[in-house]
Amino acid sequence: MTKEQLQHIISQGEGISTEFKKAKNQMPKNLFETVCAFLNRSGGTILLGVLDDGTVEGIDNDVALKMKKDIANLSNDLNTLSPSFLFDVSVVEYDGKTLINMFVPASSQVHRHKGKVFDRSADGDFELRSDEQIKNCYIRKNNTYSENTIYPYLYESDFVTGIVSQVRQMIRNNKPDHPWNNLSDADFFRQSGLYRRDLATNTEGFTMAALLLFGKPEVIMGAIPHYKLDCLLRKKDLDRYDDRDNIRDCLVVMYEKMMAFVAKHLPDKFYMENDLRVSVRDKLFREVVANMLIHREYTNAYPSTLIIYRDKFETKNANRPHLYGQLTLNNYEPFP
Repeated sequence: MTKEQLQHIISQGEGISTEFKKAKNQMPKNLFETVCAFLNRSGGTILLGVLDDGTVEGIDNDVALKMKKDIANLSNDLNTLSPSFLFDVSVVEYDGKTLINMFVPASSQVHRHKGKVFDRSADGDFELRSDEQIKNCYIRKNNTYSENTIYPYLYESDFVTGIVSQVRQMIRNNKPDHPWNNLSDADFFRQSGLYRRDLATNTEGFTMAALLLFGKPEVIMGAIPHYKLDCLLRKKDLDRYDDRDNIRDCLVVMYEKMMAFVAKHLPDKFYMENDLRVSVRDKLFREVVANMLIHREYTNAYPSTLIIYRDKFETKNANRPHLYGQLTLNNYEPFP
């Protein structure tokens, strides 16, 4: 985050998606109440080291890095935040003072801090105490995030054989200390939001997210008939294509097939980084492909497409708009 961006946030003051917290030499005791509230509402930015009135006090340098590490550990602690959530935390400098910047996105799930549900209103956090308030929070999430849709007749037998074990091993390899690694499959499904209960309807089962990640192609197509992704090569035939892969597998397999299509048709020029050869192509397209799959709106029948041309590549993805009008870098904000 640049100094200008920090200055803009501070000048705007606290609001529904901005919170300042004093953190001179220790972590604020109510930090995760705000984290929980942001996850449950619209997300936003938390700046540690700034007073409520916008005065930049800063954080002692010798505790800033420890504080950052403690925040990461607590976000993985199910007693502190359930379901757990990994978010971006960075130590930044502003006018010679150290701050911690936390970007907390809106979550598709309802989160609890120490067993309590918090929400955000104006510039404050408040606990949802009644069953009606908590139910309304679940309803709001369901209406916004289609991946929360519950399929009560979707079973583990509808998943690709061995796919869950494959994904869980990937998590272990990338995050050896992740709390999900010690859970049974049933608890893993619940903690990750892949199996849930709708408090508004009392419906229980696997979600669309689980179906998309793990489902057999014929099962996914039975629920989402328009489900597919096209990879196209257009170097000679610009009206149609020189090569095509029409992919209808679950997202884990779809990712692997898209990366294989990219490797087939794009060069990987020699590049050294710290005396090791690295694949710039794979690094770039891991981000492109993963973001295409994660951010698509799967209830929209518009097909997703990755197109490779002679001098460029292009992606097309379906979404559910939350704002209407022209998007520019000045007014665009991600809605995960």
